[in-house]
Amino acid sequence: MKNVSNYVAACMMMALPFTGMAQQNADRYVKHVVFPEGATLDEKVSMAARLVPTPQQLEWQKMELTAFLHFGINTFTDREWGDGTEDPKLFNPTNLDADQWVRTLKEAGFQMVILTAKHHDGFCLWPSRYTTHSVASSNWKDGKGDVVREVRDACTKYGMKFGVYLSPWDRNAPCYGDSPKYNQYFIDQLTELLTNYGEVHEVWFDGANGEGPNGKKQEYDWDRFYETIQRLQPKAVMAIMGDDVRWVGNEKGLGRETEWSATVLTPGIYGRSEANNGQLGISNMSADLGSRAMLEKASELFWYPSEVDVSIRPGWFYHTYEDSKVKSVKQLMDIYCQSVGYNSVLLLNIPPDREGRINAADAQRLKEFAEFRKKAFADNRVVAGDTPWNTATVSSRSYALKPASTVNLVMVQEDIAQGQRIEKFTIDAYTQGAWKTMGEGTTVGYKRMLRFPDIQADSLRLTINESRLDGNVIQLAAYHVPEVEETATQGSWNDLDRSTWKLVKENPVTVDLGKTVSLKAFTYAPLNGETKPTLAFRYDFYVSKDGKKWKKVITKGEFSNIVNNPLPQTKQLPATEEARYIRLQATTVDGKSAQVVLEELGVSLAK
Repeated sequence: MKNVSNYVAACMMMALPFTGMAQQNADRYVKHVVFPEGATLDEKVSMAARLVPTPQQLEWQKMELTAFLHFGINTFTDREWGDGTEDPKLFNPTNLDADQWVRTLKEAGFQMVILTAKHHDGFCLWPSRYTTHSVASSNWKDGKGDVVREVRDACTKYGMKFGVYLSPWDRNAPCYGDSPKYNQYFIDQLTELLTNYGEVHEVWFDGANGEGPNGKKQEYDWDRFYETIQRLQPKAVMAIMGDDVRWVGNEKGLGRETEWSATVLTPGIYGRSEANNGQLGISNMSADLGSRAMLEKASELFWYPSEVDVSIRPGWFYHTYEDSKVKSVKQLMDIYCQSVGYNSVLLLNIPPDREGRINAADAQRLKEFAEFRKKAFADNRVVAGDTPWNTATVSSRSYALKPASTVNLVMVQEDIAQGQRIEKFTIDAYTQGAWKTMGEGTTVGYKRMLRFPDIQADSLRLTINESRLDGNVIQLAAYHVPEVEETATQGSWNDLDRSTWKLVKENPVTVDLGKTVSLKAFTYAPLNGETKPTLAFRYDFYVSKDGKKWKKVITKGEFSNIVNNPLPQTKQLPATEEARYIRLQATTVDGKSAQVVLEELGVSLAK
């Protein structure tokens, strides 16, 4: 019915003149609009300007900072993706403190917590009626604990919004791959989470769809999943495999400089998405998701804002060996400016440790990050920068700065309740009696930040160079952000000088380390952090003392999530091994032979 009503409204608009006040007073389109057949580009642009978010999407955007808590059986097996065969008794945090989790995040400026209630391994952090693979079968609190309840209660205590991640892929459920049975099983578990824990503000699904215990893949019934959410939690936004919030396309914490919330990308849960997106030649990873060139080819438009997800550590679950690899304040600030400052919401993962607390290294870094942001944005140098400005295309407005102002960051905000309209803008600074261009940008949306070298100026000028109808600027702010010190010790993932190494064989990659060493782990690090189809996914790892007699020390290992997050992954050996030679025999996610080069391997030595 939504599509039909939007189409009728669009046709009614065709009778209006596409100029002046008639444009500004015409009806708006909430979340979705279908372009009438034969609509001109100007007509499409006018309609796109009036596409607006739902109230839930608007409130979601205003949060800016949300937190992921990856916690579960993987925390205790040192894995990123479990396989569903884990003994639930391994889950036994010694001092789980959800209050500490939420309090730490609240003090760091986060607005919502999303908990991994169930990851791909199928282990449930609540006592689900539908499986024994849950906290009810663990030794934690004698099987009477409920992590979801504890996090929900802490969110209530600290006034934080609450979201849940429920993995559609379940490597433990025997019925996975029997599509009707598993879809009902999934809906039963989803119903438990959405009825027993109060208000849920975001439901987060990824699109993972691997094999189950029977080796079969599942056909998800997305329509029923979302009908369940809309019935039980109608105010919740549906993220990633949903039509409220989309994945930005990487797990590096980086948004696009041109980020359209009013986008031509059709959400993946819609049956027509493959045809629509294929016709436009786009995906979540595409650089252009909403330009006029795209509008000209598109048949419909969605309010579908981006969420930027990244972990504070290299991995998503806690690993002790990553304690020295927590992202620095500088890295986090760069991520913040290229996510929140690029018209997106930042979803930062902070994984609780085996004790059941946010680790001291992560907690300290969050505190430092919050203190830095508070200092950086404490003194807005613009006078009356929050005076709304309804601007026609190709028009400028000057803003006075406080006396003796030195600035290096400008923030522009658009009233997205009236649509996303600005397509191109320029920032000039008045300094030493003349205007100097400091930077230019494309989209603004909810918030856009521009950074540039320090400049002392008397005033700033914002010029709207291109816009869909009149623009609606609600704020221009300017700050002097101090230089960020690099405080993190990132840690090395290779303990042995490669100058002694020799490549013995390319496939499978076999290396002579040059001397016999005591190995405790090895690392696979895709070159330049780039995703490519030849990345290793499943592997066997061998060691040898003489290059002739080989010992397989890891069988059917997995570089989990490597395609989406191509960062170094360190794998601990079951025991320390004396070896001079190493061999990695690996296949890609498609089961083909992987291509691994010597420079992508590292070793960790026993001390």
